[in-house]
Amino acid sequence: MAKFVEWSDELSVGIEEIDAQHKVLVDLVNEMHEAIAQRHGSDVVKDILDKLVDYTRTHFVVEESLMRILNYPDYEPHKEQHEELMQHVHDLQDKVASGKTAIGFELLHFLKVWLTKHIMETDRQYSAFFLAAGAQPKLSKKGWISRLWGHKA
Repeated sequence: MAKFVEWSDELSVGIEEIDAQHKVLVDLVNEMHEAIAQRHGSDVVKDILDKLVDYTRTHFVVEESLMRILNYPDYEPHKEQHEELMQHVHDLQDKVASGKTAIGFELLHFLKVWLTKHIMETDRQYSAFFLAAGAQPKLSKKGWISRLWGHKA
C-alpha cells in the first residue's frame, strides 16, 4: 500500500534536525491513515492523534525557539499559523472525546494538505535565514529525535 504522505526532497528544508522532525510528523499522519484504512478501533486512531498533537506541539516549540534565538523576522506570522493549527486540532480532539465526531479521511486530508503546504511554503522561508545565522545543515551525532521519541529519524 502506498503511503498517504510520501517524504521527498520537496519537503526538505535543508536542515537535518528539522527534516527529521517533519519526517516524524509525516510518519504519524501515515500511521493514522493506515489505522483508519484498516478499520482499527477509534481508541487506536485517537491514541495516534494524541501522539501527533503532542509531537507537533514539541516541534513547534523547537521551531519557534530557533526563530526567537536567531531573530527571524517573520516569527509572529509563523507562530500564528502554528497556533491556528493547534487550536483546530484541539477543537477536533474535544469533538472526538465527546463523541460528536469521528476521525476520518477528511481530517487526514486536512492534515496532509496543511503539513505539506506549511513545510513547502512557510518553513522553507526560514531555512536560508537559519543557515545564514549559523544553523547546522547536518546532525553531528544521533539526534535527540531518536532518543526522546524512540523514532528512527
